Amino acid sequence: MRILVSGSHGLVGKALISSLTSDGHEIVRLVRRKPSGAAEIAWDPNEGRLDGSLEGLDAVVHLAGESIAGGRWTNAKKRAIRDSRVKGTALLSDAIARLSRPPAVFLSASAIGYYGNRGDELLTETSAPGNDFLAGVCIEWENATRVAVEKGIRTVNMRFGIILDAHEGALGKMLTPFQMGIGGRVGNGKQWVSWIAIEDVVSGLKFLISDVSVRGPVNFVTPNAMTNAEFTKILGHVLSRPTLFPVPEFGVKLAFGEMGEALLLSSQRVKPTVLEERGFRFAWPVLEPALRYLLARR
Repeated sequence: MRILVSGSHGLVGKALISSLTSDGHEIVRLVRRKPSGAAEIAWDPNEGRLDGSLEGLDAVVHLAGESIAGGRWTNAKKRAIRDSRVKGTALLSDAIARLSRPPAVFLSASAIGYYGNRGDELLTETSAPGNDFLAGVCIEWENATRVAVEKGIRTVNMRFGIILDAHEGALGKMLTPFQMGIGGRVGNGKQWVSWIAIEDVVSGLKFLISDVSVRGPVNFVTPNAMTNAEFTKILGHVLSRPTLFPVPEFGVKLAFGEMGEALLLSSQRVKPTVLEERGFRFAWPVLEPALRYLLARR
């Protein structure tokens, strides 16, 4: 297959491209610089520019977006978070819808931030959206695929949970303080953490490319969400370190503002209902063995 990937230098993009290339697929990357060859196409979502033909694609996997964890959310940062997702998705959706032979499938990233802060409520793909900043971004993000949907392209919105990788992302940032023995729960630790190992993200994306029955929102989390306190305890156990230094709620708010509330204190207990109903098998559905596997490969 000939597969276009945006966000190719991100955590998921790098892992996915490596796996797809090993499987023998041809990869075309969307890049925001001068292309280095025929396997790259330049684009600038903010300028609404896409400098190349997308004809001949079998699938599109859209993962690009401004990092939400890179410091406090100023008004400029929030605008960049929104625009990078909504403008980029709308541009790509419109471009593939105009093709004489559109790709068979359009996989477009979203996030479980769609649900907002929901306490202990069990959330599935049919649950209502939240009403905070990230929920609003996710709603617009998913709506930006509408042109592709109306064209008849099978479109999937992957609502990613916390993706665990030993080198990057949330786990990568947590390892240093926990290995030093100064890790601990965040806030009261009762907020739910919905997580997924990077290997299951990659295999899940490949599953969605091939399963022609799946369209619409798909939660990318394991079936075993847990509270922050439980997550903290298991990570400390795997690392053989104490977890005696909690981060108080006021400290999170003081240090990180709205970003800290949304990413560290917000609670989302999410189930991967669509993946389970379609028969997807998670390689790492349970946290402790998942962490041991990931850390062994560090």
